[in-house]
Amino acid sequence: MTSGLWERVLEGVWVTIQLLVLSALLATAVSFVVGIARTHRLKFVRFLAGFYTEVFRGTSALVMIFWVFFVLPPAFGWQLVPLWAGTLALGLTYGAYGSEIVRGALAAVDPAQREGGIALSFTPAQRMRLILLPQAVPEMIPPFSNLLIELLKGTALVSIMGMGDLAFSANLVRLALQESAEIYTYILLIYFVIAFLLTRLMRGLEKKLKAGVGRTPAKTTAARVPEGSGVS
Repeated sequence: MTSGLWERVLEGVWVTIQLLVLSALLATAVSFVVGIARTHRLKFVRFLAGFYTEVFRGTSALVMIFWVFFVLPPAFGWQLVPLWAGTLALGLTYGAYGSEIVRGALAAVDPAQREGGIALSFTPAQRMRLILLPQAVPEMIPPFSNLLIELLKGTALVSIMGMGDLAFSANLVRLALQESAEIYTYILLIYFVIAFLLTRLMRGLEKKLKAGVGRTPAKTTAARVPEGSGVS
């Protein structure tokens, strides 16, 4: 490829990264708000959070992008730029999946920890902030890491709006060169590199968070057999 075409691809990479960061931030906020609401003592709050989760998990992210970009703006008399439409659609959709991660991690905390907070006369907000979240967040990192990779792959859907992301830019280059195999091989490698870097980043975050609560991530290496145990 010529330098001009490579520049086009790199511009697409930058747009994809921007979309990934913005939608991940929105999805994280939605995940915690809705996930915590799923554990609320009020049944009405739990119902609303559960309804939101089921609606967005049960709809297609592609259709949601269409709806946010083509249907929602005319109803209110304004138009979203593709970046913000993609951020809103992806953030709300993947936030619904993330809320289940938050809810499950909170539910997995030892009930004795909650009882200890009650015994110390902590308010529900204090129990959540000081006891439950510090223990639950490290357990959320591995599934959140997988969800982040899925979000990265989901960013390719915004190309239907004509947004110049990596997938859209790659298709323009393919049409210019009339060469599919080479271009899409490069794009696969670029997505893989970004995903690999995200995975390493999330693993580092997991280790840091678990070290903060006096724990270490599980190791996959075989346990060392003590000397003199009779096992060879």
